[in-house]
Amino acid sequence: QVQLVESGGGLVQAGGSLRLSCAASERSSSNYVMGWFRQAPGKEREFVAVTTWSGGIVNYADSVKGRFTISRDSAINTVYLQMNNLKPEDTAVYYCTADRFIATVKSGKSDYWGQGTQVTVSS
Repeated sequence: QVQLVESGGGLVQAGGSLRLSCAASERSSSNYVMGWFRQAPGKEREFVAVTTWSGGIVNYADSVKGRFTISRDSAINTVYLQMNNLKPEDTAVYYCTADRFIATVKSGKSDYWGQGTQVTVSS
């Protein structure tokens, strides 16, 4: 199984930036579609961004487009989420996720999930 571990969350003021990382435990994860979801208190889990193993397809939620950038380094089985111009509405637990197919990842039905990392944006 693929193990995913997120890091990089924290407390930041509105307008600031954070960079999240997700490290996968197995080389085979380089062949997986990888993405990010988030879940705020009292809200449903929400799609944020996704990328194929080659980076050939990149999709973002409308709420983060232009502010967040997803990228990956397949050589070290790591995916990143660069978050700029953060807003209080971005406050959530952010989860890394992976699966074979982009539709599966975007739908929130991935087989593999990280433990989550907390992002808190103050006003």
